[in-house]
Amino acid sequence: MTTKLSGGFICDPTQGSFPNEPQDLFCGDDGIISSPPPGTHVDSEYKLTNHVVMAGGIDLHTHIGGGKVNLARLLLPELYRRPLSYERESSQDANGLRDCSRPLTGPVPGTWETGRRYLEMGYTACFEPAVLPANARQAHLEMEDTPYLDTGGYLMLGNEELLLQWIHEGVPQAQITDYVGWMLKAHRCIAVKVVNAGGISAFKFNQRELDVDSEHARYKITPRAILSTLSQAVEDLGLAHPLHVHCSNLGVPGNIDSTMATIQAVEGRRLHVTHAQFHCYGKSGPHGFSSEASTLATCVNTNPQLTIDVGQVLFGQTVTISGDTMHQFENRSFARPRKVIFQDLECQAGCGVVPFRYRQSQYVHGLQWAIGLELFLLIENPWQVYLTTDHPNGAPFCAYPHLIRLLMDYEFRMSIFEQLHSDVRATSRLPSLKRQYTLDEIVVMTRSGPARALGLEQLGHLRPGASGDIVVYRQDSNPTTMFSRPEMVFRNGILVYRQGEFLGVSRKKTYVAAPHFDRAIERHLRESWNQFYLQSMESSVL
Repeated sequence: MTTKLSGGFICDPTQGSFPNEPQDLFCGDDGIISSPPPGTHVDSEYKLTNHVVMAGGIDLHTHIGGGKVNLARLLLPELYRRPLSYERESSQDANGLRDCSRPLTGPVPGTWETGRRYLEMGYTACFEPAVLPANARQAHLEMEDTPYLDTGGYLMLGNEELLLQWIHEGVPQAQITDYVGWMLKAHRCIAVKVVNAGGISAFKFNQRELDVDSEHARYKITPRAILSTLSQAVEDLGLAHPLHVHCSNLGVPGNIDSTMATIQAVEGRRLHVTHAQFHCYGKSGPHGFSSEASTLATCVNTNPQLTIDVGQVLFGQTVTISGDTMHQFENRSFARPRKVIFQDLECQAGCGVVPFRYRQSQYVHGLQWAIGLELFLLIENPWQVYLTTDHPNGAPFCAYPHLIRLLMDYEFRMSIFEQLHSDVRATSRLPSLKRQYTLDEIVVMTRSGPARALGLEQLGHLRPGASGDIVVYRQDSNPTTMFSRPEMVFRNGILVYRQGEFLGVSRKKTYVAAPHFDRAIERHLRESWNQFYLQSMESSVL
């Protein structure tokens, strides 16, 4: 069966800039985009006059499965009994913010609702960035239970006691590399994530902070050594995605120094800095808290091996969930509502769940909002920066259409900026940043760029051979309206969503890495595993 989408404007930056003339797109019965020879019989045709056609969206950093996601749901049942608008207090502009404050059943919806909400924004693939080895099975089961979306996970390493012990003992790099390869295969993940390298473990030994060159109280190693070792392992294994790093000192004024030290620690290797907005703060300004977005942006602009996702803050109720127990514990007094959960898991990592409400009248929150936008606007190459809110930490993912408008519409951006705390307005450079993202650049940040960063050759573009994950939007001068609800979504060439109606559940796949490593590492693991973990080595393999 051949499907033809005729007369739409195909937006695919991998094939050039936005076209001036409408084009046709074909998808074969194998669910793959094709260039059929003349005379090919078309089984179904969709006429797309005044519509824009692009590949399915890819969220490369969103918390959709695993233990802390469920803890957040358990902690806040009251937020799931009523519709939640993440930005209702943000503006009085009825044609601006309120046109995208669609109801969401709590800041962390269940699996079924997550898949539906993502699909009806035009997203077809999402990646859970914090799969704990001890909890990997549950994370994968939840991602599998999330309809419509292809999924994958990043394995959390860098705080498990076995690895720290080996680095402390100075075992050969090759042994660490084989360990990382075995762990990725055993837990079926696509990339490696580090959260506050060594800091989660150090917190358990009563350290309340651990900078990049500080020593761990027990193992006498530094986060720099952990980052260097793991980044080398990622390179040696040939993983498509670089080491995915949550830096030290999350949310701490002056943490730009530790962020820059983290970048230096990997010694020129590829690196992805995640939710970067939370890691580029200075200490100046009227409240001892200031933006260092320009410092990080300059670093990204001059280092093509670096990529970031922003983790944009937007105003309203959400819940912060993180394996960074050290800094979640530090922020416990800011919880709104005033209740929190902290948990240690095996000897691998931890978890902190702190509900939070970002208020536009508050200086720090307003500056965080501005810092994220500064990062977007100052980084020159959209292939190096990806659109995220670190769902749900900066805002629920349903905020993406609103965020896209902030990037594409300077006047709209300023209409919100003018409502912020007076000290934010007096100190932020945001008004001078008049760049407006083009549609091509939005597609790069939400589709082509994440696909390239993860090595997903069939996703993020519409060239022949690509997966038939196709989204059709009606052209609209308001980006919020356009991106809030597509006209049609195809998954593997099959129409699954049209004009607000879900037409059926699509095939799904899980993306995993397949690194080559020496299986002899299993002998070393068996010798040490039971010293640190209650869960047996064999039962941890998926």
